[in-house]
Amino acid sequence: MQEYSSQAAYDRGEAVCVIGAGASGLIAVKNLRENGFEVDCYERDTVLGGLWNPQNQHSPLYANTHLVTSRSQTEIPDFPMPDDWPDYPSAAQMLAYLTSYAKHFGLSEHIWYGSEISQIQPVEGSRFEVVVKPAAGSAARRLRYGAVIIATGHHWNPNLPTYPGLDRFRGTVVHSSQLKDASKLRGKQVLVIGGGNSGADIACEAAVNASACVHSVRGGTWHLPKYLGGEPADYALARLTARPKFLRRFLTDRLLKGPDRLAARMGVAPAESGSDKEPVRNGRYLEHVGDGSIERRGEVARFDDYDVAFADGSELRPDLVVLATGYQPKITCCPPKLLGGSDDSPEPKLLARMFSPRLETLAVAGLVEPGVGVLPIVHWQTHAIAHWLQVRKGDPERAANFRRQVVNESVEPEEEPGSAPRRRLAVDPEEYLASLGRIIDTLEQEPAK
Repeated sequence: MQEYSSQAAYDRGEAVCVIGAGASGLIAVKNLRENGFEVDCYERDTVLGGLWNPQNQHSPLYANTHLVTSRSQTEIPDFPMPDDWPDYPSAAQMLAYLTSYAKHFGLSEHIWYGSEISQIQPVEGSRFEVVVKPAAGSAARRLRYGAVIIATGHHWNPNLPTYPGLDRFRGTVVHSSQLKDASKLRGKQVLVIGGGNSGADIACEAAVNASACVHSVRGGTWHLPKYLGGEPADYALARLTARPKFLRRFLTDRLLKGPDRLAARMGVAPAESGSDKEPVRNGRYLEHVGDGSIERRGEVARFDDYDVAFADGSELRPDLVVLATGYQPKITCCPPKLLGGSDDSPEPKLLARMFSPRLETLAVAGLVEPGVGVLPIVHWQTHAIAHWLQVRKGDPERAANFRRQVVNESVEPEEEPGSAPRRRLAVDPEEYLASLGRIIDTLEQEPAK
């Protein structure tokens, strides 16, 4: 039986379809509108804000969530956060910020809530046919658009590791996205698996709520405190970017010398220098390790009935196991091959981390992990995408220069075998922003006569 109405697709001309009304989708709608495009934004939930809205049934927010990047390094360049907000805003403040952004730029009138994009297919003329499936009501609709921007994010498809015996384990196992409040931890022996920001945050919650907390990590991690020299740490480090590279490296190592020494003293630091590895951004974690309320152990080897065995031979009988193992990037509305993937390896492989290698009017916004606030990067990504869509039809020479520049900027470092999904999305924020700047410059420069 057909999933949608047999009527012909409704043609929206050169309008752009944006998928998702989280932070990336809102920024995309705003920048497209500023470049003169009609926009339809489709959100499968009934609220805006994506993961920052706890009313969104797919939100992974857990109790006491705050930004791990500072206000000045997270805010959208043309819409600063209020000056009287704390350095590290809460999830509630982040939602208020995005709601205010949408209201200020009049974005809500372009959003269709409760509408999921189940399929997009290219049609003639570099355009797309989009199948929109309402959450309730009549059959799905088919529409045609001049371009599609996917802004669904990558924090909704849990990365679930496999361990010997896990399927027969009789204890309780949850992914961090299911842990909505600290009451689930109270009075329990908790095992947290995963050494990233979420793992550290949940271990800290367990340290003050659970009867005991064991934190399983594969290897050493280095921890960036929230403040360095009286300033938010990421702001202090960002101020060094104008210095020559050799001097920046020297000053960064000096700034991190104290935190690195503390991490090494507690036995949690990696073998390599801190400035070479993505940090865990948590100001409380080392204190809890230091006072014994978090016990660190190595990698889990297997699950056995009610017990968990570790690679070092030790065992534990936890009441609750929390898998803080991140998320797998997954885009279900689009065939993997359109985004550079394949049936065997469906993860997107995008030009300049945002453009389809197959179709010039298909792009993805926000599918990066910069280690700093992602919203400034999404702002410049969507500015480049919107400007490209504007230029491509009216100025073929400039469009060709742009496409060449995008390909030139798309050389990716070789992936480490077995790297975590989050690491495969990682970009150096300074280098990537410079790359975006070069891409945008090709759109704004007049072609040589």
